[in-house]
Formats: sequence, C-alpha cells, structure tokens
Amino acid sequence: MNQNLNVIEVLLVEDDPGDVVLIREAFEHNKVYNALHVVSDGVQALEFLRREGDYADAPRPDLMLLDLNLPRKDGAEVKEDTELRTIPVVVLTTSEAEEDIARSYDLHANAYVSKPVDFDRFIEVVRQIDDFFVSVVKLPSHP
Repeated sequence: MNQNLNVIEVLLVEDDPGDVVLIREAFEHNKVYNALHVVSDGVQALEFLRREGDYADAPRPDLMLLDLNLPRKDGAEVKEDTELRTIPVVVLTTSEAEEDIARSYDLHANAYVSKPVDFDRFIEVVRQIDDFFVSVVKLPSHP
C-alpha cells in the first residue's frame, strides 16, 4: 500500500445503488482512504461540481468516476462543461459499445473502464484506478 497517504476527493456519479455499494466495498476492501462523494444523476453531478444548491459546500473533486447512462442528464454531458474539464474523469460503465467509448473520449474522458460483473475483478479494477490516480498520476491543483 502507498505509505504516502495522498487522500483525494472522489465524486462517484452512479444511479445503480448496487454499484454504489460495490464501489464503497471495493474502497474499503482495498483500504482506499479517499473521500468518496456519491450523486445519482447528471443534474446532481453538475450541481456538486458547480457547488450549487445542496452542494454549496462540496469540495472540488480530484477525480470523478462517471457512469454513462444516468437519469435526467447523460453522464457524457457532464464532461462537456469547459470549466470542469480539468477534473480527471474515469467512465465506469457496463457499456462496451464502441460508440459510447468513442463519444466518451470525444468529450475528454481520461479513461473508459467497463464494469466487471465478477466481484473480485470489480475490486481489482477499483484498486487499479485508485493506484493509478493516487500513486502514478500528477493531478492538477485547484483553488
């Protein structure tokens, strides 16, 4: 485990409560100490990111885990906001459709990861995402 506990703020945008539980469990299982904030649709995600309404005191995330198929506002639309483009986004979705992959990268996603159905593999994927963005990547600082 990384001894240099570089805790980051992670925003999970996920409408499936089961997947939220899996990701929380994966963070706990992997002893990921990052702050995990959860919203369930694209509208809430934009409010969180812009610190509006109920999210006026929300921290600016260092990393966003984003599902694509969300109610009210599609996940890919969240990345269209130019002020929010500096936040690294990992699209974490069940879709393996080539058009979703291409569209995500066109909208400046930093990575596209298909959710594994196997729990152990899911935990490993979350650990790898965390390791990469906490230990390897230099994240942009923010005000």
